[in-house]
Amino acid sequence: MAETVLTSADLILPIFIHDREEILPVPSMPGVSRLSIPALVDMVGTARDLGIPCIALFPAIDPSLKTDDGSEAWREDNVICRAVAEIKRQVPGIGVLCDVALDPFTSHGHDGIVHEDYVVNDETVAALVRQAVAQARAGCDIIAPSDMMDGRIGAIRQALDEAGFDAVRIMSYAAKYASAFYGPFRDAIGTKMAKGRLDKSTYQMDPANSNEALKEVAFDLQEGADMVMIKPGLPYLDIIRRVKDAFKVPTYAYQVSGEYAMLRGAVDNGWMDERVILEALMSFKRAGADGILSYFSIEAARRLRAG
Repeated sequence: MAETVLTSADLILPIFIHDREEILPVPSMPGVSRLSIPALVDMVGTARDLGIPCIALFPAIDPSLKTDDGSEAWREDNVICRAVAEIKRQVPGIGVLCDVALDPFTSHGHDGIVHEDYVVNDETVAALVRQAVAQARAGCDIIAPSDMMDGRIGAIRQALDEAGFDAVRIMSYAAKYASAFYGPFRDAIGTKMAKGRLDKSTYQMDPANSNEALKEVAFDLQEGADMVMIKPGLPYLDIIRRVKDAFKVPTYAYQVSGEYAMLRGAVDNGWMDERVILEALMSFKRAGADGILSYFSIEAARRLRAG
């Protein structure tokens, strides 16, 4: 009698990696750690064996490698590119999604290049193009620009095609809100250690806006996005539904770090039953999402397999 079905194939597992040998837990995300590349390969193998079709990589970069322009992002032997190559070599049969944005690589923690306390659009897009091509060259299957700069989807699509990567897909963070739910993620990738105040409201969306999301999605689809994402997830289920109804394209949601931390903390402390994990994920499918990025992916896949 169920109208909506959640399976392991609906999940994408986000993973944090760093260029160190040890595994470092993220204090604000219980159960989530920054992984070395060998530990990453093991986790990706587990995800594949549970039927999870894709993983998403996010780097924690050594502060000594961070610069104002984030040039480490497009160095072809950076930790992301090496991680992608190792996954492709050792864990065939699972998709690899790479985030395209400069915030893990910049000394100021913004998603783009800053001039006089303002993120400049066109210079940032040029940098993102270089980053995307480097990731595709390493073997990435899906490029996911999360920066919210104008025109970056078209520029990246053109560059990928010209470099011979026309089969690499683009999942655009088309409606990414300037949300307070990202706090634990910034702990995980180390941008809270960056100097200056992180105010991304000049290029991310106002949480009060709904019609604007449809405009942003339309622009990205016109420029060549294969699929779109709404971020965060649970506070924006109405946006997921509006986007899916309006465009009828592959639509994804990101159950972000703050959402994970709240549910994980409540379950671990006995304040809510563990069933809320699958219930929350089901809500994304019911709202119209074709897939969900969730730090619960492995746990959820195991629960689904156990019935």
